[in-house]
Amino acid sequence: MTLQQLKYVVAITDSGSVNSAAKNLYVSQPSVSSAVKELEEEIGFELFRRSNRGVTVTAEGEEFLNYARQICEQYALLEGRFVAGRSRKKFSVSTQHYTFAINAFVEMVGRVGMEEYEFSILETRTYECIENVRDYKSELGILYLDDFNEKYLTKLLEENNLEFHPLRDCSTCVYLWGGHPLAGRKRLTMADLEPYPCISFELGKRNSLFLSEEVLSTYQYRQLIRVNDRATVLNLMKGLNGYTLCSGIVCRPLNGSEYTTIPLEEGGVMHIGYIQRRGSPLSRLGELYLQEVRKSILL
Repeated sequence: MTLQQLKYVVAITDSGSVNSAAKNLYVSQPSVSSAVKELEEEIGFELFRRSNRGVTVTAEGEEFLNYARQICEQYALLEGRFVAGRSRKKFSVSTQHYTFAINAFVEMVGRVGMEEYEFSILETRTYECIENVRDYKSELGILYLDDFNEKYLTKLLEENNLEFHPLRDCSTCVYLWGGHPLAGRKRLTMADLEPYPCISFELGKRNSLFLSEEVLSTYQYRQLIRVNDRATVLNLMKGLNGYTLCSGIVCRPLNGSEYTTIPLEEGGVMHIGYIQRRGSPLSRLGELYLQEVRKSILL
């Protein structure tokens, strides 16, 4: 059984005759007839009933044609994606939930345009970010190290043949809505935050506190809500006076001025950086993206 044979039987079904199918496929009628006969002999039943008025599909042929059509359609998708579209260059980045990483992506795409390139930005959990770079799904990953997770993540990166490059060191801040009762404070402590719910991103399938996107992952919060996307974080900040812990890098072009950051007394230093496959040179788009990241983290 070959793909060509499957294409022939689908074409015969769609056109209603062997002659019409042969014309549409730009092959000879005997070639199509011979290929179908060989296929019928292989599978052990007739696909078509022949008559002077053309062909009709048999009952067994109907079931076979359903599968054959799926295979042909999947092949067409593969061909369109990886053969016809192979001239389009691809670039992908994975990142923890950072608006500066999104802003940098926007600026890079604006610089190079989308005519020649196919882009992906995957805002995801820490371990998935590492997996994506390891498995060539993304060229770069954006994440942070601190005193708590550095030893664990460094070992994990080494095991996956990845390396971390620092971009900026940041003091931990509290991220909250501008209308929050604490929004006017100059500095905050964990005791100040105790009456309000902390919002934290889900850890994902590895479920290790070392993979948390927020610092102080071992702290015993009185109120904790786990979420899986950044839009929900913003909604809960506003609706429940919730807060999250962050790097303090807020990208105003995307986030606006409705939310604010305040330094946290107990917070440590976050080392924001990017990961890449060890020894792999950066592509032109990788270089351009990092240029825009460096600009965005200074906004």
